[in-house]
Amino acid sequence: LRLVADVGLLGLPNVGKSTLVRSVSAARPKVADYPFTTLVPSLGVVSIDPERNFVIADIPGLIEGASDGAGLGFRFLRHLSRTSLLLHLVDALPIDQSDPVEEAQKIVIELQKFSPTLANKERWLVINKADLLSEEMITQLESDLRKELNWKLPIYKISAINKDGCSSLMQALMEQVENHRLQLKESTDYRDQQIEKEKLLAFEIRKKIERRISAENCKDDMVN
Repeated sequence: LRLVADVGLLGLPNVGKSTLVRSVSAARPKVADYPFTTLVPSLGVVSIDPERNFVIADIPGLIEGASDGAGLGFRFLRHLSRTSLLLHLVDALPIDQSDPVEEAQKIVIELQKFSPTLANKERWLVINKADLLSEEMITQLESDLRKELNWKLPIYKISAINKDGCSSLMQALMEQVENHRLQLKESTDYRDQQIEKEKLLAFEIRKKIERRISAENCKDDMVN
C-alpha cells in the first residue's frame, strides 16, 4: 500500500466504500448489507484513459474507539496513513437511521485522536447514496456538514451503486494525483515537506501503539 495506493477511502462500516471501488475499477471487493464486509484492504486501479490511472484503496470501516485500538483499530489507521489523499465517504441515509453529520464527526475525532498529522492530511468529503434523498434534503445535509465540520472545500455527491457522479469525482481525483506526482518530481521543497510529514506521522503512530501496548501490559500485570 505504501508503494502503490494514491487514494484511501475513509468512512464508517457499510458507507459504500467497497461499492465505490467496484463501480470505478475492475476490483471486486465483497459487498453486503452488514458492517465489516471488508476485513482487509483491497486495491482498485482507476483508469481515466490508457495512460492515466491511479490506485484507490478500500480500507476496512472505522468505528468509534479505533484510535485506541478497538475493532480493526491501528491496522485500519496505519493503512490510511500510507495514501496521499483521503476520500471521506458520508452515508446520506445510514441503514441504522443515525445522523450522517454525527457519523462524519466520529471519523474526524478518531483521526485527530490517533494522529494530528493524519487528521491534517488532504481529505475530500463525499456524500454517498445521494440518490436516496431529495434535492432539498441533500442541500440541507451539505449545509449541516459544512457548519458542523467547518468545511470550506467542495463536497461531492455521488451514488456509488449506480455510478452517478462517480466519473466527475474520479476525473478530479486523477488531476489531484497527477499534480501531487508532478510536484514530487519537480519540487525539492514539496518532496522534503512530504518526507517530513511521513516521518512525523510514523512517529505519532509508533508512540500511539507503544502507549497501547504499555496500557495492555499494565492490565495484564494487575490481573496476574
